[in-house]
Amino acid sequence: MIQFRVSPFWFVVPRSWLLLGASCLIQAAAFCEEAKTKNQEQKSEVFRPEAGRFPPLEKAHSYRGELVFVDHANRRGSIRVQGSGMFFRNDPHPFAMLPYGIVRYHGAPADLRDIPLGTVLHVRAFLPPDPKISAVPVLPVDNKKLDANHNRGAGILPAENHVLLLEDETSRCQRYGLIWKLKEVDIKNNEGMIVATLETKQGGDGKAAEERMTFDAATRVWRARECLAIKELIAEGAWPADGKKSLAGQAVLLGITWKPTPDGVFARFHISDIWLDDAATQRAALNQTETHKSFIRSRWMPAWIDAVEYVKFGRATVTATLFGGMDDSLYADFKDGGSAMMNAVESTLKHTHGAYGPAHMASRGSILDVTRLPGPAPLGSSGTQIRFETDLIIEGIRPGRTVRVRPGNWPQVQIPREEYLNDGAVSTEERFPSPAIFPKY
Repeated sequence: MIQFRVSPFWFVVPRSWLLLGASCLIQAAAFCEEAKTKNQEQKSEVFRPEAGRFPPLEKAHSYRGELVFVDHANRRGSIRVQGSGMFFRNDPHPFAMLPYGIVRYHGAPADLRDIPLGTVLHVRAFLPPDPKISAVPVLPVDNKKLDANHNRGAGILPAENHVLLLEDETSRCQRYGLIWKLKEVDIKNNEGMIVATLETKQGGDGKAAEERMTFDAATRVWRARECLAIKELIAEGAWPADGKKSLAGQAVLLGITWKPTPDGVFARFHISDIWLDDAATQRAALNQTETHKSFIRSRWMPAWIDAVEYVKFGRATVTATLFGGMDDSLYADFKDGGSAMMNAVESTLKHTHGAYGPAHMASRGSILDVTRLPGPAPLGSSGTQIRFETDLIIEGIRPGRTVRVRPGNWPQVQIPREEYLNDGAVSTEERFPSPAIFPKY
């Protein structure tokens, strides 16, 4: 028994009552702390793509910047992200393409190797799906809020560095129905400044902000099938040889890059290309489309495995969804009853089975059927699903894994050594070679 006093009286209370009360207080405190922690987690909830699901584009983080480095074999690179400060001070920021990530250049499908360094790109990206196997550094989830100081500002080092969509200015404008309107040119010695506004094709409300961008003698001007130089625009009288001229809101598409500027303006962009009409933009898209079609036919179509039905002695039926972003003619090559080969790849889309290329250990078989999944396909998916039957399935073809598929009418060629992993090895050294790969002279 324990005595305690509440003036002016003394009370005697069993010890068990106090222990019970203390226990209740501890539980209540723990409950409050748990609720507080849960609320904090909900407020700081983050989104990561899940295996077997294409992430919604609306949950992606958006930014843009200059492409400064490309490791095309590993589908990664670095972008100097535009922030609120001095652009030239910003460190190159690494990014990696998601396996189903889409690259677009000149309004057409592309590979990282197709995009010139210096091109300004628009990025839609997520946190690493699995930080343990990320091909680029993993950063704190709120890193996009970090102020990088030294006059660089916030937002230049986002943790969302796994890219779903990477596109140049032309591609973004065509996707959103936007157009650049040229207001004025100021020129001397075949170089100078253009004032332009970005508006919808239907016409803006007159409130679009003006942007000043540089151009020079290397800027290409595309008109139908012609590629003109700045001096040829001057010779035609379209632009002056010296001084300013109004361009009266001429509608064009622009290719945008970045170059160092001499006048202390640190975030001014540069015009690499001007497309004057639809015929010119369509021709650029056609050329890029043909380049990408040839590339995919030699490297095979990427997909992921939805399901595998195993039978005896290595036989199996595989259901796979083909990744999106390709030209329609590539998907049309997948036909019911057609022959095919399927090989496992890792997250960078490098082939992982075969000592001298993808066909060495690939599973061979036939396509039982090709179906179109219901509803609109999310970005990253083609919406096309195949069922593939093989009599010898390899280890890497399992649900949730990524593969590449070759229809029988595509060429069977050998790919360069840096684009496949030797005999299925998935070591860090094999994925991202060290300087030891270079010969010793």
